[in-house]
Amino acid sequence: MKKLPYVVIFLIFLIFIGNSVLHDIELEREKRVLLDLYNSTNGPGWTNKWNIEAPVSEWYGIKTQEGHIIAIDLIENNLEGQLPESIGELQYLQSLNLALNRLSGKIPRSIVGLHKLKMLKIGMNTLEGALPENLGEMESLVWLGLYNNLLSGSIPESIGGLRNLEFLNLSSNEITGKIPESMGNLTALESLVLFQNDLEGHIPSELGKLANLRELDMADNRLEGEIPKELTQLAHLKILRIQNNDFRSLLNLERLDPEQFLVLDYDRSNEGNDFKNFEIQEFRMAETEFDKTGGP
Repeated sequence: MKKLPYVVIFLIFLIFIGNSVLHDIELEREKRVLLDLYNSTNGPGWTNKWNIEAPVSEWYGIKTQEGHIIAIDLIENNLEGQLPESIGELQYLQSLNLALNRLSGKIPRSIVGLHKLKMLKIGMNTLEGALPENLGEMESLVWLGLYNNLLSGSIPESIGGLRNLEFLNLSSNEITGKIPESMGNLTALESLVLFQNDLEGHIPSELGKLANLRELDMADNRLEGEIPKELTQLAHLKILRIQNNDFRSLLNLERLDPEQFLVLDYDRSNEGNDFKNFEIQEFRMAETEFDKTGGP
């Protein structure tokens, strides 16, 4: 058996050392991003503070894998301030939960560069401004919760690129414009919650393609026109809330099977609408199977 030439062994050694150095550089960069987050959101005032002298893996709410940061869970931890633009440098991040805090400012545009992110929860804050135009580039997202903020502008057409998305909650914001037809591409979607915004126009018939949808809540907007007959084809739909809108006709609701639903809320007394009242038992959300343990 021939021995490897010394030069080959030396090259292998250099590659190993190089990879090790690059790994250490990456970890140091990720730590700096966490410190940016700590400093920009009043870290000393957090309920559970970080001991920045300890290893990153021991910091509250941080989960690592092979040294890389894969999860940040700082829900209800008294974060106050703006998210740093450097948050987009956490290339290994899979879960970010900053719900129930006092975050303000805009969603950093760099966040769309987190291509491994599966869960993004920033609900119950005071974030403002528009959703990122290229939101659809976050193709790994399974859960997107941005509810109860001050977000404005329209839902970007690019949202149709989130093909793995199962849960989308943009409720209780100040979002305007129409519901994009591209939402019909979100075929993995199980829950679509858009209530209490300022959405207008018709419900896109493309939403009838969402065969896995179990919850659809578009109440308290300015939607108009007719209820698309395509929605009546959603065999798994259990929760439908469309009340407090400006629909001209609800006749297509007669195509629905009332025994299919746990919750069906619509405007029963709109003048000029001619349709039957459904006799179903109405449960509240917390009592249904959709009360997932995933939290805010």
